Amino acid sequence: MGAATIQQMADRVAALMEQRLHARGSGLAAKLARRGRALPRRVRAAASTLGQAAEMAQNPKLLIQIDDSQVAAAYDICLRYLGPLGRGARRKTAALNILASIAFSLMVVAALVVAVLVWRGYL
Repeated sequence: MGAATIQQMADRVAALMEQRLHARGSGLAAKLARRGRALPRRVRAAASTLGQAAEMAQNPKLLIQIDDSQVAAAYDICLRYLGPLGRGARRKTAALNILASIAFSLMVVAALVVAVLVWRGYL
């Protein structure tokens, strides 16, 4: 696996992080520093591995030390997590989160109304 291939993998993961997680930064390492906590631990570790490999690929002597199978596995893990998060799924999740918060708020208000009615002696 060449340096260009590893850099393309890192750029693809960085673009997906920018698109899906709204991560800012110039490269994968910067995006991980800003939005890495939004990823699960396993995906964050894989993205970190990929970022380190991309940095090592810039130096020809360090390029031969990179484990290609480990980089490919890290790339697959990142793509598997970041890939299916589409616009429709994000909208559906956001709508469900809003509905859940409204339902919870209504339950809290109803419980408070019942508590006040019991406290005043009406129930």
